[in-house]
Amino acid sequence: MVLDFKVRLCKKMGMPSFDITSDVDWQEVDNAVNQAIKETQSRFDFKGVKTDITFDRKAKTITTVVSEEGKLDAVRDILNTKLIKRGISLLSLETKDAEPAFGGSVRQVIVVQAGISKEKGKEIIAAVKESKIKAQAQIQDEQVRVTSKSRDELQEVIAILRNQQDKLKLPMQFGNFRD
Repeated sequence: MVLDFKVRLCKKMGMPSFDITSDVDWQEVDNAVNQAIKETQSRFDFKGVKTDITFDRKAKTITTVVSEEGKLDAVRDILNTKLIKRGISLLSLETKDAEPAFGGSVRQVIVVQAGISKEKGKEIIAAVKESKIKAQAQIQDEQVRVTSKSRDELQEVIAILRNQQDKLKLPMQFGNFRD
């Protein structure tokens, strides 16, 4: 309630603001998975090795199944290469531990993170506060809104957060600028 009041007050006062989001282009993820499947089917070192890569858009997961445990890293490298070429940040991937699957094969689930969780939002807010810049940040659904009295301070916040993307393990996009 108080947070909503602050946001409305900032809009009325005309304070500059921007939103921090963490979005993933799902079509590009699908394209990268399809390219990785084609490459594993055509490569000589995968001849006779059963590999399966599936993408579940609703569950936001990519599942790799390989009949030889030693080839799991190679499949993941192929997939990562295709994702990078398609502009998908590897920071948005959370790789789970490999687990045994049917018939002596190995399965690994990769979770594709989209949106900013409450925990990551709190980390972003903490990073803004640590910077000692006079800016306020609030969590709004799966994004964080940053407001300040001057645009220069907002640009400083963006620079600081860009430098901390690896530390936060979150790809961030900055948009919806308002003066």
